[in-house]
Formats: sequence, C-alpha cells, structure tokens
Amino acid sequence: MKFTNGYWLLRPEITAHYAVEYYDSICRNKALTVFAPSKPVRSRGDQLNQAMLTITFGSPMPDVLKITLVHHDGAVDLQPVFALNSQDDVPVELYEDEQTVSLRSGNLQAVISKKPNAWSVSYRGGGREITNSGFHNMAYMVNNKTGRHDMTEQLFLDVGACVYGFGERFTAFVKNGQVIDIWNEDGGTASEISYKNLPFYITNRGYGVFIDSPADISFEVASEKVERVCFSEEGERLTYYLIYGPHPRDILRKYTALTGRPALPPAWSFGLWLSTSFTTQYDEATVMSFIQGMADRHIPLRVFHFDCFWMKGFQWCDLLWDPATFPDPAGLIRRLHERGLKVNVWINPYIAQKSVLFTEGKAGSFLVRKTDGSIWQTDLWQAGMALVDFTNPAACVWYENKLQALLDSGVDAFKTDFGERIPVRDIVWHDGSDPVRMHNYYTYLYNQTVFRLLEHHYGQGEAVVFARSATVGSQQFPVHWGGDCTASYESMAETLRGGLSLALGGFGFWSHDIGGFEMTASADIYKRWCAFGLLSSHSRLHGSESYRVPWLFDDEATDVLRRFSILKNRLMPYLYRQAVLAHTEGIPVLRPMMLEFPDDPAADTLDRQYLFGESLLVAPVFRADGQVDYYLPAGTWTSLLDGSLREGGCWRRETYDVFSLPLLVRPNTVLPLGSRDDLPDYDYCEDLTLALYAIADGAEITTVIPDTRGRDSLVAVTRRAGEQITIQLSRPIGVWTVQIDGKELPQMGSTASITR
Repeated sequence: MKFTNGYWLLRPEITAHYAVEYYDSICRNKALTVFAPSKPVRSRGDQLNQAMLTITFGSPMPDVLKITLVHHDGAVDLQPVFALNSQDDVPVELYEDEQTVSLRSGNLQAVISKKPNAWSVSYRGGGREITNSGFHNMAYMVNNKTGRHDMTEQLFLDVGACVYGFGERFTAFVKNGQVIDIWNEDGGTASEISYKNLPFYITNRGYGVFIDSPADISFEVASEKVERVCFSEEGERLTYYLIYGPHPRDILRKYTALTGRPALPPAWSFGLWLSTSFTTQYDEATVMSFIQGMADRHIPLRVFHFDCFWMKGFQWCDLLWDPATFPDPAGLIRRLHERGLKVNVWINPYIAQKSVLFTEGKAGSFLVRKTDGSIWQTDLWQAGMALVDFTNPAACVWYENKLQALLDSGVDAFKTDFGERIPVRDIVWHDGSDPVRMHNYYTYLYNQTVFRLLEHHYGQGEAVVFARSATVGSQQFPVHWGGDCTASYESMAETLRGGLSLALGGFGFWSHDIGGFEMTASADIYKRWCAFGLLSSHSRLHGSESYRVPWLFDDEATDVLRRFSILKNRLMPYLYRQAVLAHTEGIPVLRPMMLEFPDDPAADTLDRQYLFGESLLVAPVFRADGQVDYYLPAGTWTSLLDGSLREGGCWRRETYDVFSLPLLVRPNTVLPLGSRDDLPDYDYCEDLTLALYAIADGAEITTVIPDTRGRDSLVAVTRRAGEQITIQLSRPIGVWTVQIDGKELPQMGSTASITR
C-alpha cells in the first residue's frame, strides 16, 4: 500500500507518525524493547501530545530476529495466528553504550542508534549490514478519509539486491518493482492474482523476511521506494522476522523450522497420475479404456484421478458417487487396485444447497454463518453453496466422517481443490476468528483436516493431497499444484515461474497440469509439457474440456510420455532422497538456480530453468522450433540423456527434438539409478546403478539411497585420488553396477575400486 507521493510528500489523506529517534529502552526476558517517539524530544513539553512506537526485538531461534512494532498495545489480539515453532531459551547478547543499544542472536544483530533525531536500526549478519530501517521507514499511518490505521516498515535493498518469493506468483520471478497483496484468489496462472500467497520473501543478499500475520499484508517491492521493500498491515501492531542465512538454503532451513516442514509423501505418489479431466464425458468404461490404453502402450501409470463429476452436478460436494455414472464405485475401486493403481478423488469445502450435506450442515451449525445468523451462501460455482466452518471442531469431525466413508471404500487420496473464495463481509466464524485474517488462513485448516485424516487412516508417510490453495504452514500438507494454466508455451513458462516462487517459500513438492488445463494443446506443446511434467516432483495429466491421454494428440506423443515416465521411475532412488531432504531440511525438490548458485550473479534472474533436486539441471523447451536458451554454471556438465559434455560458465543456445531437452548432471555427482521403470515404489537398492559424473580429484561424495519409507537404506561413499576411484557401500547389496564415462562395470560385495 502506498502512503507517499514521491520521496518527499505524503499522500494528501495520510498522516504519518514515524519513529524519529531513540528515547529509552528496557531489557526483559531476553528481549530488547525500544521506545521511539514520532517527534524529537528536546524538552518536557515535547513529551506531550504525540505518538510513540514501541519496538521489541527478540529471537525465536539462532540467526533469527523477531521484531514487533506497536502503536497502541491495548488493541485486541485478533485470531487466527500462524502456528510457529520457537525454541526455548535461545541465547542472545544484549549490549548498550553511549551510542547504541543492540541485541544479537547467533550471527544476526540489530543495532539501534541513540543519535538524536536520527532513528536507525541496522541489521547485521555475519558482521556486515544486510539491511536497515531508518529515516521515515517505521511508522504508524492514519488515513484521514477512511479512518483506516496501518503499521508499516521499509527495509533497505542493497545495490543489485533481488527479491523473490511471496508464494506461487506467476509474474516475473524477480519481484523488484511489483506491488503484491497477500490475498488468496482464484485467478488462474496468467495474472498477478495467486492461489498461494505467503507474506515471506527471500533475497540474494543473505536474508529473508517473514511477516507474522495471515491478514492482507501489502508489499511495495522496490516500487513505492525503489531502494526498499515496504510492507504494511492494518491495525496497531506489525510483527516480522528477519532470517539470516547467509546461504539461501540456510534461510529456507530456518524459515521452515519456524513455520513447519513438508511431510514426506508416499513413494507411489511420484509416479504418473492420469485424470478424467473436468467437464469431459466419462464413466467406468471410459476410465478403464484409458487405463488399458496406457497399459497397451507400455506407459507406466500409478494413480487414477476422478475429477468433479464423480459426484452428481449441482450437488458438490455431497461426497457421494453419481449412481447414474458409477453404479458400482466399490467394485470400480477394487478393479483399479487390482491393476496396481491408487485412486484419487476431487473434493472441495463447498456444500451446494441441493446436497444432502447442506441440510445436515445447517442443522448441525457446521456451515459458516453471517452476522444476522443466516448461512452464508452464493451461486458462484454451485447453486446456493455454503462453506464448511473448520473453526468448529464438530464440523471437522462431521466432514471427516464423510471422507472416512470414501477411505473405507478404498479411496487413497484427495484432491483438495479451491479454498480461496472465502467471504469476509458480515461473516461470523464459530471460534470468533477475524474474517479478514481467516480469508487466507482457511486453506490451512481445510487441508490440515483432510491430511490428518489420511495420516490417521493410512499411517504417517502414506498421506498425500493434491491442493491448490495455501498459506504459511501449508507446506506441511503436500502436494500442491499450480492451478488453472492454459495450453500454450507462455502458460507453461508462467507455470514454472509460479513453481520457482513457491519453492522459495519452503514448499518441497509441486506439480502442474501437463498439457495445460484450459483449451487443448497442440501436439508439440503437449509433448514438451510431458518432459517438463515428468521432471517435476509430481506429475499429473489433467485438463478441462478434453482428455489428456497421449494418443489423442499423435503417435509420437505416446512415445514421449513413455520415455519420460520410464526415466522418472529409474530416477526414483535419487528423487526420493531429494524428497527426504525436503521433509527433513525444508529444501525443495524444485530448486531455483539462485538457491543453488548464490555466488554466480548470472543465476539471479534465471526463471526458465531449475535444479531438479541437488544434481540435475532442467531447462524445459518453450518454443515450437525446439530452440532453448539456458545458462550453465561453471564446471563440466553431462547430458543425462546422451552422455555428451558441456563446459559451463556461459549461456548456450541449442535445439532439441521432442524426445530430449537440456537435462544435465552437475559436476561431482554420483547419481543412483534404479532397476525398475514400470513404477516409482520399489526396492531402490535392487540391481542399483551408481553413475559417476565429472568426479574431481580429491573429491569425497556421500550418496544416500532411501527405502520407500524415507529411511536410509544404503550409504555409498565415493572417493577419487588421481585415476583411482573407490566406492564403499555401507552394506553388501548383491549385484550392483558402476557407470563411468558411459561404461558399466558390474560389482560384487560392498567395495568397488576402479581405475579410470
């Protein structure tokens, strides 16, 4: 939100109460509280008739500072609030002299100047200033026309600083110059509107900033003041966390330690998902014909998804199979299971008036109500639909019981669609939550309810949802997908930008609709999207008005889909280890280049390529002629698909057919490859291949191969000394293979010694 008119003037309707100087401070409970008046205090008379800001500095964990700005501390504490994980008894250092007062946590320090009429907070990480708040930055703002009050802060951006994140945003990857409102909406992938908004950003200068509120936080990212990130929240209080890395991966580790890390999805969920699509005509015969068609063409399929019309129209979500379309749902699910498939069904939290659940929800007070006591309803999406009130524990139990019946019939997972269209006017929540704060937070309660039910039914490590909306903490309930994209190269690229931004918010697992949701892709777009989709953590074929089975595009599409589906299954020993890292450390599977190469300035702006885990670089093809421009960091990179070598430290322009793309292995990589190509969940150590790529002399590389529960199953330590390479396994595994320079050397026992 803009409060100023250029650098010098305020907007006519705004009165600003800036922190202008240090007046006093107190230290209590390992926190530093500073009092900053809005006018200089030169006499006793200056202590009257002015506002004062109270700023408290504390630390929830080392290298993280919590800063709270307060105008009137007697304001009501609104709910809900994010569930955060703070450490007890964090060691901090408090220091004061004639010039400054400061608080240090780990390698991060806030230094407040005592100089008269010169308010300044310097944030220092690793001994250097990383950002600051100073003249006319920290303030309490009053809009004299509307009566609205806001707290605002403005943090400095160094020369060359880039800002990223804010959730899954499809605008330019580097957010400098953008105005961003943290407000979940259903806007597709071609606008500034986002399904997944996070009041968190990360920079290429060694720090991130998290605003601790689910309200509609407004950001001016180098826009109102081009040398600062400005953020504001309505009310009398603003709390933010400054998180020091210095490496971007360290920032994400600490941010996800604070807000929660992703659960580990089941290994089977990494296989190929096939959907009925949305408004297409389908029944059991259609479903089985698709499944048989995939089998006949030797395309490995692991999950089948039933979209909205598994239920009867105008009755979503009654959570009952449409008997006219699926007269024997239990039998259908059994037959799908017999074919080795998992079953996923679409749901959302909206209850149409025609649904039998509407009557139940109304009688039980399980639906969101208005201030006059009536149920909130709309005709947008489903006629007369209402909304489940997940702040009501009884409503949660009621909703869970309806889903439990589906789990008892054999359903394995749920697509938790929607969760963005949450009303705020004249709304009363069961627990008294503030309607504005609940708008973004609703998706957390919705997905938490469904995910925990799946965990309770199938056990930890077996739960997975396919969610569209999200907020802070939602990363704990994977997987999330990119929403309604269009069947075009432009939409394919904007989808990737959204995924890269979301990854920088600690979301470890992400997917998108292969081929685009809206419209029907041309054959070349579909084939290019297949490669991109199978080189994402989760891979789903889904559309709106047409099916996404490959043979409806052309014969070559079948071969492309088969090639990359098989490749992904063989990569599972590597990929599932990356999933474990997302779960334990908060480092996403989809990694922006700046996350892995923060010391390479060329990586700052790259948004058409990514690291798939720590070792594979992917540059999807976004052109019909197959041409792709991509950047390779320094070192010798190897094509995973044909073994050719490329020297990095430069841009490359190459042309690829539809069976290939830049898929390059990072130098000093030992890539574990599995023996199965027909499914993603198998014994990853059976007939294991360890493929060695550009191992440097003196290198020691530890490769961990998990089992399908995410536990360490095998550890291989590879060492190179001159021309001698030794691989030591943590245990014998029978027959295994070493692949180096394109040659395969079968090994026995637990040690391999190779002369290049």
